[in-house]
Amino acid sequence: MDPGLLMNEANSETAQERTTTGLPGEIDDIADLRPAETVMDLQRLGSLQSFRLSFMRILVRQMVRDRWQIRCSQFELDDLGYGFAVYVLQAGTEIYSFVVFAVYLADGSRNDRVIAGQWDLTMALVQGEVTDSQLQHLRANVPLQEAGRMRPEMLVLSRANRSKRMFDNVVDSLATGLQPDMSRIKDVGYLCRTTAVYGSGKFGMADWSVVQRSCRSFARPFAAEMFTCFMLRHFSVEQVQHIARRRAPETAVALDSDIRRYLGVGNATGLGMAPFLIKHPQLIARWMTVREVSLARVMARGKVTPEILSRLLAMIEKVIQHTWETHVKDPAQVTRNHQLMAELTNLSERLIGHQDFTDWQWLKVRLIERYSLDTIETMYALMIELYPHLVDDLEEYLGADEHLQLRPEIALSELKRTIESQYGWALSIDFRRPESQHVFWYRSEEKMEPRLGERYVESGADKELPVQVARSVKACHALILSDLLLHTDSDVVHFLLRHPDQISIVRRIQTMTPLIYGDIRANLADQDMQPMHLLRAKLSFFGVSKFDPKSRLWVRNTMFQGAPLISELDSGRDLDDWYFPVAPIG
Repeated sequence: MDPGLLMNEANSETAQERTTTGLPGEIDDIADLRPAETVMDLQRLGSLQSFRLSFMRILVRQMVRDRWQIRCSQFELDDLGYGFAVYVLQAGTEIYSFVVFAVYLADGSRNDRVIAGQWDLTMALVQGEVTDSQLQHLRANVPLQEAGRMRPEMLVLSRANRSKRMFDNVVDSLATGLQPDMSRIKDVGYLCRTTAVYGSGKFGMADWSVVQRSCRSFARPFAAEMFTCFMLRHFSVEQVQHIARRRAPETAVALDSDIRRYLGVGNATGLGMAPFLIKHPQLIARWMTVREVSLARVMARGKVTPEILSRLLAMIEKVIQHTWETHVKDPAQVTRNHQLMAELTNLSERLIGHQDFTDWQWLKVRLIERYSLDTIETMYALMIELYPHLVDDLEEYLGADEHLQLRPEIALSELKRTIESQYGWALSIDFRRPESQHVFWYRSEEKMEPRLGERYVESGADKELPVQVARSVKACHALILSDLLLHTDSDVVHFLLRHPDQISIVRRIQTMTPLIYGDIRANLADQDMQPMHLLRAKLSFFGVSKFDPKSRLWVRNTMFQGAPLISELDSGRDLDDWYFPVAPIG
């Protein structure tokens, strides 16, 4: 290895001049941020709630603010709802097409797992208005999903399945001239659910750097993916109404607008999402920093007035009702939901008329002293919601320039001290214990998706994915200690020449150390590790609701429930009140 190649990285401006938060210098709310050992604790990450700066919320505000125009250019469905539809989005000067294909799928073939090969719906988001030849290409390839041939003008590829009993029930009701039973609507909350949403260059589609540069409307992280889900929600309603009208043209009615608004789109998420949080530490650091800066601003500048208290109490009641309407079967999640409702009720009673509640620090102390992580993080989300003028500018900073930087010129002893001061949590883990090495992550050959294996039960540990940051840091530290015994005055570049397999983890350590957040402080190989916490953390930034674990490895949730309808986007009204959605009355 050429030491000059390593030394050249030392000249990087990014490596030398990174700010503490990683945000621009004018974002100076650093002093009161919560420490990383609190924020990046895995159990706390598994308690995060969607909040005002979640991606869905930002997207909807953008659609309303810029008055996006969405029209259906083709709607070629037969009597049973099979066929295709094309919707055209006019977002300022930019044009995009959402194309969806609906096919017959036998009930026994409907499978939400990533290994499925057939789906009720497949769809794509494409730059520009599709031509006839493009449509033919999409028709031939989008239904194949991973097996198809995608083109650079495609931004997103996705698929979805019907919620069979909900879908059929709504069609039956509308065909007879009735609105569907709201008790059933509340129980499910959607007509269709996605089982995968792919973007960022997968399968030959447009790379994220291209999207950022040439698609201003979708230049924020996951904006195109979220819009695809928003359009799936719209199409699912259009599809059931179409089938009802074709079945009974004399009696069929359209869905009530309040019910349409309450219906979201379902989502089934598995382990494939989890390693993202490990592979993109700078992006995760940015997301967490934006959230924590929002909270710090509210703590420091948010005035507690009688009006604010009244709004907060109303929001707490809304969360309680929302949680009550969240139907789950997982015993642990049922317990968590009941505890959240009980604690919020208790907190609401304490806040009513309390003379000492004059600032948020007073409440913060009592939250930490008395309540569970779920309640604490829910309240922080509500506090951020109360002050849009303090936090909304931060929505511009959720992206990150992801380039891990190496500083090879520093003394090896300095790197040793850095690890000991910043990664003490990793050094404290005893990896000699079998339970500390029980789990390994690997990628399946069939679908190229992450999976979990048991090291002492299953084969395949030799193909382990490099997601065990804590173990890698501790191994690197041990190697540094041994190396310093022989090379007292060594620098990093010569250490890496002797141990080139350590370049990756050293680069990560040096890049992440100046940032406040980023690395999850947990042993992801531990026998008791809960991968659901990783899924919950990422989904909270997407903006999902109604978290419904189906096992320790995958979860269902609801997206865009309560969000404005397409017909409302250009109304000019404030439509940003759909957090913690509750069912319409009646």
